Amino acid sequence: MTREMATEVGPAEPVAPGGRHRSVLANLGIAVVRNPKALTGACILALFVVMAVFAPLIAPYDPNDDSFAQGEGPSAAHLLGTTSYGQDIFSQLVYGARQSLLVAFSVGICATLVSALVGVAAAYVGDIADHVLSLVTDIFLVIPSLPLLIVITSYIRGGGTAVMVAVIVFTSWAYGARQFRAQALSLRNREFLEAARVRGERTSYTIVFEILPTMTGLLVANFLSAAVGGILSVAGLQFIGLGDIDTVSWGSMMHWAENNQALDTGIPLWDLAPGLCIALLSASFSLLNYAFDEVSNPALRPPGRRRRARRAS
Repeated sequence: MTREMATEVGPAEPVAPGGRHRSVLANLGIAVVRNPKALTGACILALFVVMAVFAPLIAPYDPNDDSFAQGEGPSAAHLLGTTSYGQDIFSQLVYGARQSLLVAFSVGICATLVSALVGVAAAYVGDIADHVLSLVTDIFLVIPSLPLLIVITSYIRGGGTAVMVAVIVFTSWAYGARQFRAQALSLRNREFLEAARVRGERTSYTIVFEILPTMTGLLVANFLSAAVGGILSVAGLQFIGLGDIDTVSWGSMMHWAENNQALDTGIPLWDLAPGLCIALLSASFSLLNYAFDEVSNPALRPPGRRRRARRAS
């Protein structure tokens, strides 16, 4: 399980000299550069993004080409060796980054959007809508997500990446929705929302354009948390044989390596290399959260930066 990475949005950022507010993205970029852990996470993530985008240029062979000698060890021709089926392990590892990143970003975005819309709508609309949406959220919170994920995936096995993303989002949005509801409740009686009501703005407009922009920090934190959960969930499902195990991915590599007893037959990199990549990609999102924490919670900033922020304000 990953650690909880969501944090609530603190007070508005101080006004910099000249009367201009620094954007959240600018603050996040500065925090990443100045935070060694966050910078490490950004570099790891950038490495995997380059690997996924330029996979045809980096991988020396087609990942499905099984014309090589079976079970070979690392060599100049095959950097990580070959599988029991005669496929190049390094090529599969490079192409496998594509599905992991696709799942991470898809689950992160979709789960965050569902959580935000449900949580904020429940708090802002109130009354019956709040009771109904909160009841649905509570039901999903008390249902064990992993068994539910396994049961649903087993019934729709072979549906592809899109189906796995949908199932993971369906089972993981509730915790974020509870956080967004709590944050929206603290904003419900703010002056800018009262002004929107007086202007006669639609509820949907108020939620999307008035409330959600004030929760940028919480949106980013939930995205990071959901992305890590998506990576681990899809890899776990493929490892136990659920989902689409015929695609080239890190989870399917581990599944076939385990089925062929790679650790016992002298092909340990077939199993260990994708596991290490999964761990590194998950760690990159977690490390990036350190930068976000520094932006959204001034108390976590180094003393020197806190003093500079107070002087700037």
